[in-house]
Amino acid sequence: MKAAVLHEVGGVPRYEDFPDPVPAAGEVVVKVRAVAVENVDKAIVAGTHYTAARYLGELPMIPCFDGIGELPDGRLVGFGNLRPPYGALAELAVVPDGGFAPVPDGIDPEFATVLGSAITGMAMRTAGGLAPGETVLIQGATGVAGRLAVQVARLLGAGRIVATGRDDARLAALGADAVINTAVPDDELAEAYLAARGDGYDVVMDYLWGRPTEILLRALTPDSFGFHKPTRVVQAGESAGPALTLPAATLRTSGVELFGAARGLRESLGEVYAQVVDWARSGDLVFAVERARLSDIETAWRRTDLHGRRLVVVF
Repeated sequence: MKAAVLHEVGGVPRYEDFPDPVPAAGEVVVKVRAVAVENVDKAIVAGTHYTAARYLGELPMIPCFDGIGELPDGRLVGFGNLRPPYGALAELAVVPDGGFAPVPDGIDPEFATVLGSAITGMAMRTAGGLAPGETVLIQGATGVAGRLAVQVARLLGAGRIVATGRDDARLAALGADAVINTAVPDDELAEAYLAARGDGYDVVMDYLWGRPTEILLRALTPDSFGFHKPTRVVQAGESAGPALTLPAATLRTSGVELFGAARGLRESLGEVYAQVVDWARSGDLVFAVERARLSDIETAWRRTDLHGRRLVVVF
């Protein structure tokens, strides 16, 4: 079969032949239809993601751990839980029982690959407890997940949305109530966070971490004792850096509460998925994708001009 094949950590996958996967007992062969290439996939290939060792233990390997495919009986499914060195960027994948689920009717396979990013945005409610009328700050709003999070926040009834990014034109196109350019000096960025907060940020959806979030948390640290309004920070990504310095005072009386994006998702995944699907079907949730063929994977993998569109490899 043809596949995108990685030969070295930090390299670029190449379009070439790879042995067909052989199903074991309890596995099924899936004909791959579409695969989204996400930041996490590139981080795994680069060896910088915390799960990279699991996928890069045997080289050569095929990147990406989930996708949309067709079962032998013609059913369209989302699949995952592949066994290395086999990944999703190939004509065929072998999936274990329980490693796939039907794609809902009316959802294009290319857009189905991006549903997971929208589900992450729902962590504003499942992890952060967002209630209608509250104020949301979306850190990294011009990326794929961030743009979807702006839409999800509005659909969840957020009263005010503040969006951050590094490009003024892309920020202006989001339709947020206020925007903050993070590509400014530290003191200026801290002042911008404070100026835009109004009565306070109820929920922060954070796809950045690193410098911008460190400055935000520093800005939210009070200079007096008291019981300050809670700010629930939902951590979902690290595109601006994997670490930051978090002084104790940042949490002590500021009202800042930190949660991982997976908090509460196990109990509500079915409901969340159904809601995202309904929004996608109705057109309330719009997905921006950039299509590429598997044969063009080397060029597509290197692209840096997607500007908030998700790269989707179609077969």
